[in-house]
Amino acid sequence: MELISYLEELYPHARCELSYQKDYELLIATVLSAQCTDKRVNQVTKVLWENYTIETLATAEKKDIEKIIHSLGSSNKKSEYIIDIARRLVSDYEGKVPNDRKYLESLKGVGRKTCNVVLSNLYDVPAIAVDTHVSRVSKRLGLAKEEDEVLTIEQKLMRKFPKEKWSKLHHQLVLFGRYQCKAVHPICTNCKLQEYCNYAKKKK
Repeated sequence: MELISYLEELYPHARCELSYQKDYELLIATVLSAQCTDKRVNQVTKVLWENYTIETLATAEKKDIEKIIHSLGSSNKKSEYIIDIARRLVSDYEGKVPNDRKYLESLKGVGRKTCNVVLSNLYDVPAIAVDTHVSRVSKRLGLAKEEDEVLTIEQKLMRKFPKEKWSKLHHQLVLFGRYQCKAVHPICTNCKLQEYCNYAKKKK
């Protein structure tokens, strides 16, 4: 399939760009990444993990967490989310992140996209997490309709591509949308997917 071949050519070693060393760090970093760049999240979580473990985060003062994550936006909600997540994980799983979609989606601030990212990266569960980049690229390339919601896009991509490709394809689509097929001023020159791209066709 031309899309997969081209993305493999561009991003043969595609992986999650969020920095983490422990399973809970990935979960919390993904929650924090909503409406924010991975680069900025990595700067903030570096400070967060220098000051907190999952256990101390579970008993942290909300205002102290807010101070650290303030630059990410929505710090009031996000600080509440990550303290609640820490409390639940410590209470239910001794601080570990379980391979359990139902449980993870019951945590505050954790939706399907976050769950897909976490299960895919931690447990090699085949999944496609649809963020703004994946959504935009899918619509431009005619893999989804403009009016499609996130879950519909995910289902369409899962039907179109082999299951064993899902997790890596997700990362490749994210990188493609982040660095090439950008929301504003996409780099269309020499893109091998122009013949499939609605944006490129309109541009011409």
